[in-house]
Amino acid sequence: MQPTLQAEPTTPSPAWAGLIGAVIISFSAIFFELSGADPLTATGFRMVYALPVLVVLWWRIKEHDTRPVADRMIGLASGVFLAIDVVVWQSSMQYIGTGLATLIANSQVVIVPLAAWLLLSERPGKAVVVALPIVLTGLALITGLGTQSTFGRRPVLGVLMAFSAAFLYSAFLMLWRRSNLRLVPTAGPLMDAVAGAAIATVAFALLTGQGDLAPSWPTHGWILALAIGPQVLGWLFIGHSMPRLPSAYTSFIILLQPTLTLLWGRLLFDETPSPLQYAGVAVVLGGIVLATSSAVRVRPQV
Repeated sequence: MQPTLQAEPTTPSPAWAGLIGAVIISFSAIFFELSGADPLTATGFRMVYALPVLVVLWWRIKEHDTRPVADRMIGLASGVFLAIDVVVWQSSMQYIGTGLATLIANSQVVIVPLAAWLLLSERPGKAVVVALPIVLTGLALITGLGTQSTFGRRPVLGVLMAFSAAFLYSAFLMLWRRSNLRLVPTAGPLMDAVAGAAIATVAFALLTGQGDLAPSWPTHGWILALAIGPQVLGWLFIGHSMPRLPSAYTSFIILLQPTLTLLWGRLLFDETPSPLQYAGVAVVLGGIVLATSSAVRVRPQV
């Protein structure tokens, strides 16, 4: 018997929920950059601040969360990959900027279905296989190919780190999806993943002495905005909309988020990629369009 979607608290229509979620999560990289925090500190407090809100939201719908303990443990484990992904993704921004790093991290829309094919025998559509070399070509162009006018302190390293974040995010998504085969309301699985990410980042900070555990202002104001906005609201809207939308609208949502982040980076931080890098952006976006035409079980990088 196929699982059925459980009722969630009142939300907008799936189309509006997806649009609102995409706009909210497009500010993830911006809030991080404005905070001025190091990636480990920002990631840890982002999860810690988001967790109590998610616990309250989950408590309201807990009777609908029918997942067994084993599935919840998988959700908790997925948070470890989420934490590493966010740290690597945010680290890549210092080398290639917020917009390009976010765009590259969203190449997970190609990686997820290919990984599911290799690990779970879920054969992807032909479009995904064709999209992979297209995306890789775009990434090569974004590195600047050694030209002098390339934007970014170390564009090659930035591209490699952001692409590594895409792989980590893919691993997180596969585990997170496995933890919610019953399709319960998003607040429960998201709470488990965020709890796992919070435990992982705080434990690593305490064991290594890295990160800054002393809150400061306005740094933590921006991290709080990141936690409540993209991490909680953005994910809940996206989580509600994705299973309920046709592939064409899903593709639009996935493209909207990195495109808006590129725009915010240009307006707020004067991030100006070179013409060659913009050509790479166009190629990557084209690859994402092609991939999402047949692979819709993905989420934007937040």
